[in-house]
Amino acid sequence: MHMENHSQDNSVVIYQIIFSGPLLLAMVFYLIAVIVSIRLYNKQWPIYRTIFFILGILSASTAVIGPIAENAHFSFVVHMFGHLLLGMISPLLLALAAPMTLVLRTLPVKHARRLTKILRSSPIRILSNPLFTTIFNVGGMWLLYTTNLYMLMQQHILMHILVHIHVFLAGYLFTISMIYIDPTPHRTSFLYRSIVLVLALAAHGTLSKYVYAHPPSGVSVSQAEMGGMLMYYGGDMIELLLIFILCLQWYKATRPRVLLSNSQV
Repeated sequence: MHMENHSQDNSVVIYQIIFSGPLLLAMVFYLIAVIVSIRLYNKQWPIYRTIFFILGILSASTAVIGPIAENAHFSFVVHMFGHLLLGMISPLLLALAAPMTLVLRTLPVKHARRLTKILRSSPIRILSNPLFTTIFNVGGMWLLYTTNLYMLMQQHILMHILVHIHVFLAGYLFTISMIYIDPTPHRTSFLYRSIVLVLALAAHGTLSKYVYAHPPSGVSVSQAEMGGMLMYYGGDMIELLLIFILCLQWYKATRPRVLLSNSQV
């Protein structure tokens, strides 16, 4: 028993080191980029974007490091709360921080052009398509909670790490495919994004109800019910913010044309 506890403690330490390093580096690089940007352009980088980035990193950190990450092994409700932080709240905050815009502002022109060329490539076109990101994001959640994958991730540290990386990346790609804060070469129409977003929300809500009625492997009925409710109502709150931002962007994009048509009349 002592050896098992010691091995589990080592796994937790390894897991937290793997995640804390990149998160800390991202924070440092962003803050350095802000300083460089201010010096290059002699213009203040919006403070609210820096705050969004810091909050986004803190949200992701809270999900994978500390009490929530540790208790998520034993409580499905805590696990679900961590996934809301890692896969929905953190990606939205980081998207609002406009990290790619900041990177392009601070890179030398030569490197910025190379990065822009990559962003315009065919693989990025696929990765940024809302339909793909929805399948990658919501489809991954269906796979996690309707198969033995959830139980496997609790038993194997490598699987645990891979699932959490997927949750974050899928959530971020989904968010930036729906709302355009950073430069987005492969833009899709507001109507297309809205339709796909509605489908994604329906799939997410249906999964929440499925989890409520059909507990994942190794999860008790009471834990599944509470976790499903948290997934449903907590997810709804974050999704409402996404809908609001998309509608606001749509309104701003069409407003000039409406004013122009009125003036012509």
